[in-house]
Amino acid sequence: MLTLYDYLPSQNAWKVRVLLGLLGIVYETRQVSIFEGESHTDAFLKLNPAGAVPVLGLEDGEAIAESNAILVYLAEGTLYLPANRYLRARVMQWLFFEQYYVEPVIGSLRFWTLTGRLERNKAFAPGKREAGIRALAALERSLQDTPFLVSGSLTVADIAVYAYSHRAEDCGFPLADYPAVGAWIDRVSETIGEGYPVHPYSDDPHSAA
Repeated sequence: MLTLYDYLPSQNAWKVRVLLGLLGIVYETRQVSIFEGESHTDAFLKLNPAGAVPVLGLEDGEAIAESNAILVYLAEGTLYLPANRYLRARVMQWLFFEQYYVEPVIGSLRFWTLTGRLERNKAFAPGKREAGIRALAALERSLQDTPFLVSGSLTVADIAVYAYSHRAEDCGFPLADYPAVGAWIDRVSETIGEGYPVHPYSDDPHSAA
């Protein structure tokens, strides 16, 4: 059985939980208390030298780190990862976009805001906010004439980009300013369905600054 090394408030881990659910894959969960240092133990660092969740443990003892790499692995041979060479490259384009323009920007601002770390990072916040505006504007342009990011149906590109983008208002980005993004968020939410809650950092008593 697959094992997901998880931290519930992580939207990177949320992506993987969503795809596992959509694919109907049964898996075991091991919660990792990142603020208590569990992701930096010798045992965990053997799974992911970067010391971050999520990690997917495979049946043969191997492990895959990085959320978007896990998505690609799980989606192979399914409708969530196109077989067409061009469309697959477009999916990869958005996965790289998410990890460069969305997660380090909206994800960081959201984390700082929700865990009381914004003040200590105030020197970096304006640059992050400007970058977040650019990322949302790029999404807005890309979603003018297409229901999903690649082709006409949900792919792992949508799951990855949606994870932090749909929580942008948690850190002050007004999604009403991006109507195409808002409509896409509604479509993705409806397509994946219920059962994939976003867990607040307040669930973890160790997360506060």
